[in-house]
Amino acid sequence: MNIPIVWVLDDGRPGTFNQALGVAEALGFPFAVKKVAYNKLAKLPNCLRGASLIGIAKETLAELAGQDLPDILITSGRRALPFARYIRKVSGGKTRLVQIMYPGKSGLKDFMLVAVPKHDNVKIKRKNVMQIIGAPHRVTAERLREEANHWLSRFADYPRPFTALIVGGSTKNRQFTAEMAKDLAWRVNELISANPGTVLLTTSRRTGKEQEEILLKEIAEPRYVYKWGDKGENPYFGFLALADRIIVTGDSVSMCSEACATPVPVYIYDNPELLTPKHKRFLDGLYEEGYAESLTGEEAEDEAPHLTLNPAEDIAKKVKKLYNKE
Repeated sequence: MNIPIVWVLDDGRPGTFNQALGVAEALGFPFAVKKVAYNKLAKLPNCLRGASLIGIAKETLAELAGQDLPDILITSGRRALPFARYIRKVSGGKTRLVQIMYPGKSGLKDFMLVAVPKHDNVKIKRKNVMQIIGAPHRVTAERLREEANHWLSRFADYPRPFTALIVGGSTKNRQFTAEMAKDLAWRVNELISANPGTVLLTTSRRTGKEQEEILLKEIAEPRYVYKWGDKGENPYFGFLALADRIIVTGDSVSMCSEACATPVPVYIYDNPELLTPKHKRFLDGLYEEGYAESLTGEEAEDEAPHLTLNPAEDIAKKVKKLYNKE
């Protein structure tokens, strides 16, 4: 098999770009990241932009001029789709498109593969559409080993077991309230009451200052805390790598997916008032497949490893299979 030229489009949104990057890394081929800049026409709906350069800034076009077009082009989200489809068109069909998240019916036939999260509840059956659980990410067994080696000495004086507490917060449609922060802290303390060890707590830009203060007041000691905006190296991946159990809030598909990439028990804070219907479908899927449990506030018993969740690897396997057929 000839080694294909692989591009990953960076659409300027870290959440979607990291999903595409995770798939590219899982493929195992050399790849190049191509950053896409936009102009004001990018706000037009994709049905109007079509397979075109509408909405693409001149600096992007200048950077890519004269380059060999890719054999495989990976995108995520909808913003860069018209540009991806344009590249396929000018390549004469040479470029195979891999898309994460449903692009809509328009131009669906242009894609070699579309990976659709089950919780998006897209009711379509086509040979080039596959269903995945959660969001592709960059957490692999190899990375967890590297992060564990990197961070282990820094936590040598803290007692085990380590309970990683990954806190998101408010979203566009739901609020992470002070009452939820108190409830989360109580549930954490109850879960670890029989075998507490150390809580490794990290918050996000969406957590909220009042909510952070409540968690810091209520979460049992000993603990190691990294708040959003703190100086120094972010220990997030170190927490995932060293944790003996993980607790994560259910507001972020990416955070929950990354937690479930580890083999340790995962508990999700799934207060109904924090979850949109889509997030609830996602969490129900994790529970049904045995990747995680709801954080109920009951003392943990018989904690056991679970299957690891890595949709990026699933997508990469499918891409290789389809590409080899063509």
